[in-house]
Amino acid sequence: MSWPGWLDTSLLDVLLASALGFLLFSRISEQRSLWLLRGYLLLVGLALLFKSFQVLPVTAALIDALVMACSLSLAILWQGELRRLMELLGTWRLDVLLANPASNLRVKAGTVAQLTDAAGRLSQSRRGALIVVDLGSDLRPEDFLNPGVTIDAQLSGDLILNLFASDTPLHDGALVVKGNRIVAAGAILPLSRQGNSRYGTRHLAALGITERFDRCICVVVSEETGTLSLANHGRLERPITSSRLQDLLTELMGVAPPSPVTSSAASGAQARSVGGTNQDSVT
Repeated sequence: MSWPGWLDTSLLDVLLASALGFLLFSRISEQRSLWLLRGYLLLVGLALLFKSFQVLPVTAALIDALVMACSLSLAILWQGELRRLMELLGTWRLDVLLANPASNLRVKAGTVAQLTDAAGRLSQSRRGALIVVDLGSDLRPEDFLNPGVTIDAQLSGDLILNLFASDTPLHDGALVVKGNRIVAAGAILPLSRQGNSRYGTRHLAALGITERFDRCICVVVSEETGTLSLANHGRLERPITSSRLQDLLTELMGVAPPSPVTSSAASGAQARSVGGTNQDSVT
C-alpha cells in the first residue's frame, strides 16, 4: 500500500519547515530578536492559514501586506546577520552555519586569566590593544581587511604584552585568539557602520567584527584613557573593570568559574601575602 502523493509532499514540507525554523531559533540568542522572529513567523502562519481557506480574501491581502512590511523591517534590522548568511552561503562554509553555537572551542581557565591579566596591565599602562576572540566563527584571512602576521603560538600574558608594545610594528592591529592559541597579530578589522563619533578606531573595529560574526568577541583597551571595553554582537560594554571582564570572558568562552573553595583559598593566600608585605615594610 503506497502513500498518497500529496501526503509525501506535505510531510516533506513540514519537515523542511521545521528544520529551517529550528536552525533560525538556534542561531539567535538575544531575547528581543527571538520575540521578533516569533511574531514574524506567527504572521506568516496566519497568512498561510487565510490563503488555504480562501474565505476572507480582504483579510488575507492585509496580512500579506503586513508580512511584506515586516520582512522589509527585519531586513533593515538584521542587515548584518543577513549579509553574513549570504557570505557563508556564497563561500560554501556551511559547517559554520550549521554548527552548534553552544559547542564553542574548549578554552582553559588559564586562558581567561591570561587575557584578563594582560588587559589589566595594558589598561594600567594606557597601551592601546585590540584582542579578537574566535568562539566558533571560523575566522579566515579573507574576513579581515588585512590578515596580519601568522603567529600560531600558545597564549600567554607576556606574549600579549610584547605584541602590543608601542615600539613593535604589530601593536596597531588586532590580536586574533582561537581556543588557547594566538593565531595572528596585526590584523586590520572592518569598521562598524554605526558611525558613532564617541568611539575611536579601535572601538569601531571591535563593533565591526562582532557585527559580522556573531560567535566572536573583542576586548578593547583605550590608548587615551586606559578604559577596558568588551564588544559582543555589535554592542559595546564600557567601561568595565578587570573583574567584570573576567566574569564576561568566563561566561562567553564557556569556562567553568572557579569553585568557592578555591577562590576563598586564593583570597586568603593573597591576604596573607599582603599582610606579610606590610609587616616587612613596617619592620
